[in-house]
Amino acid sequence: MTAILYGIPACDTVRKARAWLEAQGVTYRFHDYKKQGVDAAMLGRAIDRLGWEKVLNRQGTTFRKLPEAERSGLDRDRALAIMQAHPSAIKRPLLEHGGVIEGGFSPERYAQLFD
Repeated sequence: MTAILYGIPACDTVRKARAWLEAQGVTYRFHDYKKQGVDAAMLGRAIDRLGWEKVLNRQGTTFRKLPEAERSGLDRDRALAIMQAHPSAIKRPLLEHGGVIEGGFSPERYAQLFD
């Protein structure tokens, strides 16, 4: 099964994850949110497994620039709508492999997934 890495190519963390995967010889497909859009089904799976609180990047500029009314009183559906409208508000990268979805990048965690 080929892993799928979701993100934005200009993101430093995505670059680190891609470099790690390539250095380990892991076959993966890169899904670029900017060119290919958000995979709504995958985003729903990520939210179901990790929780919208971990999938929504509230520390990033994109989220912080949203009007206060959009940022307050969040729940799953509102967070999902924000992430679909603003892919840069999704935690990066998201990695899907063998039924596992991982948010962010950790060399140690990736090593466990591909052991």
